[in-house]
Amino acid sequence: MLRDVSLEVQSGEVVGVIGPNGSGKTTLFKAIVGLLKPRKGRIFYDGRRLDGLSTHAIVRRGIVYVPAERELFPQMTVLENLELGAYVNHEAKGELLEFVFSVFPRLKERRGQMAESLSGGEQQMLAIARGVMARPKALLLDEPSTGLAPLLVSGMYRQLSRLSAEGLTILLAEQQVPLALSFSARAYVLENGSIKLSGESRELLGDPEIKRAYLGVA
Repeated sequence: MLRDVSLEVQSGEVVGVIGPNGSGKTTLFKAIVGLLKPRKGRIFYDGRRLDGLSTHAIVRRGIVYVPAERELFPQMTVLENLELGAYVNHEAKGELLEFVFSVFPRLKERRGQMAESLSGGEQQMLAIARGVMARPKALLLDEPSTGLAPLLVSGMYRQLSRLSAEGLTILLAEQQVPLALSFSARAYVLENGSIKLSGESRELLGDPEIKRAYLGVA
C-alpha cells in the first residue's frame, strides 16, 4: 500500500526509485499506468490526469511500463514481439524497428528466433525494446537488472544511456542502489509505501543513511 507518495519527473529526465523488496516500487508503477486503481490521490502527465484512465489509454498518452517479469510472448519470434509493441504506432513500425535495432544490434541478429530461446540478458533487451516500439514519451522500467549477470547489466545500462541521450524520459525502479543512483539524475527512496528521502542522486549516494541501509557501509 502506498501512502502520501508524491513525486515529479521532468521531460527528458532519468529519475530513480530505490527501496527494498516490498517497499512499493512495483505498486507505484502499476498505479501510474492504470494496472492498479488508487483509492485516493491524483496522477498527472503533461498537465492531464491519468488516474481513472485505462492502461490502453495511458499507453496512447505515451507512458509505457516494462515489468520486472518481462512478459514476453515466448512462442513468438523476436520480430513478432517487437511488432506487437508498435500496435499504437503501426504506421511508424519500420522506422521504429530501424531505431531499436541500432540500439540493440543483438536483437537484429536474433530477430527470427523464438523469444523463449534467448538468454536472460537478451530477453531483457527485448522487453525494453518492445516498450520503445510504442514510441513512449516516458518509459517506466521496473527492476531491469533482475536475474542478470553483472556484465549483462552493464551492457544493458549502456543501451539505456543511449535511449536517455535521445531525450527519452525514464523512471527507473532498482534494488541495485549504486546502479540506480549512478544512472539517474534524481531519486526517491521508498520504504513501507512512503517516500523516506529524495534528492539529487549524487547526494543520496553520499548520504550516510543510504550507505548504511543499502550499501552496507557503516
